[in-house]
Amino acid sequence: MKFGLPMYGLSPRHQPEAARVAEENGYESVWVPEHLVLPAELPSTYLYTADGRPPIEPRTPMYDPWVVLAAIAASTERIRLATNVYVLPLRHPVITARSVVTLDRVSGGRVTLGVGVGWLAEEFGAVGASFRDRGDRTDEVIPLLRRLWSEETVEHKGRHYAFGPVAFEPKPVQRYGAGRGIPIEVGGTSPPALRRAGRLGDGWIEIGARDLDDVARMLAVVRAARAEAGREDEPFEVTCSVPADLDTVRRAAELGVTRVVAAPVRDHAGRTTKEDVLDGIKRFADEVIARTGDG
Repeated sequence: MKFGLPMYGLSPRHQPEAARVAEENGYESVWVPEHLVLPAELPSTYLYTADGRPPIEPRTPMYDPWVVLAAIAASTERIRLATNVYVLPLRHPVITARSVVTLDRVSGGRVTLGVGVGWLAEEFGAVGASFRDRGDRTDEVIPLLRRLWSEETVEHKGRHYAFGPVAFEPKPVQRYGAGRGIPIEVGGTSPPALRRAGRLGDGWIEIGARDLDDVARMLAVVRAARAEAGREDEPFEVTCSVPADLDTVRRAAELGVTRVVAAPVRDHAGRTTKEDVLDGIKRFADEVIARTGDG
């Protein structure tokens, strides 16, 4: 089992130190959230809570994930740098490809791109992006990113994007061919998101499951999509963020979960103190990571 540290609510000034402590205590990865803007009044359309209210507030601070992760990269040596999740259809794929490959190079090949289609129509409207077809555009962008990161020349004529032929350099440290390239893990729990993870992703990121029974039902959909796409033998990560006590971690492993993202302090709204997080990291490492044999 691998363990990830979510950076929700912690000031970016303190995130590099938290990542260093996490690395020293057996965590495999750090995970940062992403939104461009939040509406002044958040709608009750969040898919992952019973009442539709998100675990953030309109004035919750949001930071550019690539800037924050680059700072963390400079302060660490091994820990992976991941987004949970990057709203992929908000931007042109060439811009995303450039940001991600830059972090891959800066970090020596430690980036994981966790993506989702987004849920806030107002956020899309603020940047002039279409909300209605965001899933279809995501389906087009994921394989296009891999082409930009692996092919010498890329020409693309799709339903939503067209360009080229262009050269895109440099290629990532995480090379395609000998390895599997930059992992693109797909987040979400709706049926389309689950099928997308199985069909196109290098992994699935669980969001909002109530318990491990929920995880098992969702994972069955992901696995069915992988089988239909003939991808059963390819490497695949399953990332879960249900409460991470030792017993839950062991039961999650039995289901096929490969990574648990464990929040030492559950506060998404920017009120988390550095001391709370550092203490929580060490406590979780002692109580869970060390006792699984993976620390």
